[in-house]
Amino acid sequence: MNDRQNIHNTSIIHGLTKDQVINLRAVGRGNNIKLDTSRSYRQILKENLFTFINTVFLSISLVLISLSRYGDAFLVIIVILGGVIVSVCQEIWAKQKLDQIALLARPLATVIRETKQQNIDPSEIVVGDILVVHSGDQIVVDGQVVGKGQIEVDESLLTGESDLVPKQAGQPVYSGSFCVSGTAHYEAQKVGTESFAYQLTVSARAFRQIYTPLQQEINLVIRVFLLLSCFLWILVSINWYFGFYKFVDTVQYAAVIAGLVPSGLYLAITLAYALGAVKMVGQEVLIQQANAVESLSNVDILCLDKTGTLTTNHISLQAIYPIGIDEIKLENILGEYAASTTSKNKTIEALERVFPRPKRSLTFEIPFASARKWSGMSFATEEQNSPSGTYILGAPEILAEVTPLSRKFTQQIQKLAQKGFRVLLFAYNPNISSLDQDLEKLQLPTELFPLGIISFQDELRPEARETIEGFSKVGIKIKVISGDNPQTVATLALQAGLSSNIQVISGSELAKLDEDQFIQAAKSKTIFGSVTPKQKAKLIHSFKKQGHYVAMIGDGVNDVLSLKEANLAIAMEGGSKATRSVADIVLLNNSFASLPHTFLEGQRIRNSIQDVLKLFMIRVFCVSILIFSTGFIGGFIGGTFPLLNKHSAVVTLISVGFPTFCIPIWAKPGILPRRSMIRSLLHFTLPATFSLTLVALLVYLTYLAIPFSGNELVIDLDQVNEFLSVPRSALVTIMILCGLLLVPFLKPPTKAWVGGETYSGDWRYTFVALALLGVYIVILAVPPLRQFFELSLLSTHDYLVIIWVALVWCLLLRYVWRTKLLDKFLGVDLS
Repeated sequence: MNDRQNIHNTSIIHGLTKDQVINLRAVGRGNNIKLDTSRSYRQILKENLFTFINTVFLSISLVLISLSRYGDAFLVIIVILGGVIVSVCQEIWAKQKLDQIALLARPLATVIRETKQQNIDPSEIVVGDILVVHSGDQIVVDGQVVGKGQIEVDESLLTGESDLVPKQAGQPVYSGSFCVSGTAHYEAQKVGTESFAYQLTVSARAFRQIYTPLQQEINLVIRVFLLLSCFLWILVSINWYFGFYKFVDTVQYAAVIAGLVPSGLYLAITLAYALGAVKMVGQEVLIQQANAVESLSNVDILCLDKTGTLTTNHISLQAIYPIGIDEIKLENILGEYAASTTSKNKTIEALERVFPRPKRSLTFEIPFASARKWSGMSFATEEQNSPSGTYILGAPEILAEVTPLSRKFTQQIQKLAQKGFRVLLFAYNPNISSLDQDLEKLQLPTELFPLGIISFQDELRPEARETIEGFSKVGIKIKVISGDNPQTVATLALQAGLSSNIQVISGSELAKLDEDQFIQAAKSKTIFGSVTPKQKAKLIHSFKKQGHYVAMIGDGVNDVLSLKEANLAIAMEGGSKATRSVADIVLLNNSFASLPHTFLEGQRIRNSIQDVLKLFMIRVFCVSILIFSTGFIGGFIGGTFPLLNKHSAVVTLISVGFPTFCIPIWAKPGILPRRSMIRSLLHFTLPATFSLTLVALLVYLTYLAIPFSGNELVIDLDQVNEFLSVPRSALVTIMILCGLLLVPFLKPPTKAWVGGETYSGDWRYTFVALALLGVYIVILAVPPLRQFFELSLLSTHDYLVIIWVALVWCLLLRYVWRTKLLDKFLGVDLS
């Protein structure tokens, strides 16, 4: 209790002393709690090791070991460990990199100690500290406002409500909220695990935890494969229960079925994401949400805020135009207004630089807020050049409602805006009580007298034009959404390289539209000016409702609502703490010049994952259909499994596994059709799957039928696997040959290979296929390897026949793709 009393007796101006801070920290009243910047090592190991499919594989391997099938068990364990080791190593590397970057980008807290302001890490805060919060700052611990300051707070991360909450002396503030306007002091009351700060990262990220379209569809594919595997496991178990399969064979077949769940697909996707993350870090792009890498590839509309994005966020005063007042007197009033405000922003700083004046004693102040678009203050004391009264600085279109302006000055404002200047109106009311001091219902005075027009110049980013052109090249539409005058925004947008046929609309015009008209305006317009933060978010929602995938770039606290509404939120490092906390991506160099490259990287990743998925789908469905088919064809022997675990492993590694390691590395960016991924995959996978399954089944049954030679052949149950060795070896050979022939079809090196995909001219994939063919030849030629994989060596004639069959299949498949036979049969265009 004594500590609490000492804290309250501490002067707000002086803050805590060094000794008090040390004593409070010693008794455990510090904020020294570690806030995770990424997943822990334990989480990474747990999420990669203890998965359902790994549990299945491990169980099977243990059973195989108990049956002395050490070779099969070794392959199963390699499948588990291979994926786990690569995934864990990549994610640990990514964690360390993200932790380093996040440490550098972590916001500081401003605290008053021994009369001096200090910037400290939030972990150094103790109970009783007096903290200073400005517009855009994050409130880092729970506390209570003290002193005369007034702020408006966004508590939407905590409450879900987007309305701003005014705060003044005696009212509580909570970590996880952000100051939108004003300046105030607050006393830290709850720190460490007691405060919302402990859950801040989780709260902010949980709000943004949305799956991309590709993630959703891949999860669907995996679940379908898992259901199929479960169904086959049940059938195998039934066969073992009734004595049709031996236990050792049952375990073998269970291992083959487990291989149908494409665990290697996760490995390939992890590799693609890892490569993208490495490249993006090199571009000074911090990925705060893992799926943001792939999310980039879906974006077709990019929304920009003018200030800080198209412009450098450096504002300079261009000119002042007095109205009914001497210019010197206007300069004095503006300088005193700028010096006296407790809520600094770029506009106020620009005035202070040009008109340095002493502060005046304030009676009341309303800080600037994007929703209002004006700020105001009242001075009770009379100065030589500045009378007492209420002064308002704000957007002309807002102040015009209560400020009479002649046609001459209205036209002047329009001309300045058309030149790309930011224009504000400065007005006055002699009554110091003309401002409504009810913080819940702030309103302009009922009458204002104009004092002058002030124009500011935004500095356009030097890379803006090149960047806008880069967005156009990758097929992304640009929408500029700003709180500034629409004509000013349009002029700057034209200077930045947007096409000359842009259409402009203002926030006041949007407010008059009904829902359907609003959606139509969002679709047809390019520039949205004088919009409020709520209108920004509504525009983003409208774009999404039209089926677009929307990215939003912002830097100010007024962008938080729209960033949270967007599919992908991008913030500037130099922007407010609020925007950085809710963003999926933070641009560490404060420039969006690297984004076109980043979007291309996202497209490259998405394209590589789709190519990988094609090969996995063909293999899984082919093996599944073979298992069902051999159950109906060929009597007792034909009803056995066509492949053993080692056969399935060698087919997967050579025809799918190794190629998918190259695909993420060599994939190229490009815009994919904006339709379901599943539908786009069907064009390639369905003809390949059905034709490959039919050819593989015919080869298998042909070699199965040869020993009979028209005579009935009786085979002992124990001799079945030995008898099936040659047919299975022939089946493995045709599946590997056809699987490798599919690789050049993914990226046709010449126009002769064009069928399922467009011409690429990239020979690297073909060379990989040839190299893997050499690997299979080595396996067949080296007896220990051949015996390990339980393969039989066929005659030269047999191999030539199988090669000929594979080439004929290749030509027939190309014919089916080119003539779109499947599309015509289904009555849809899948290409």
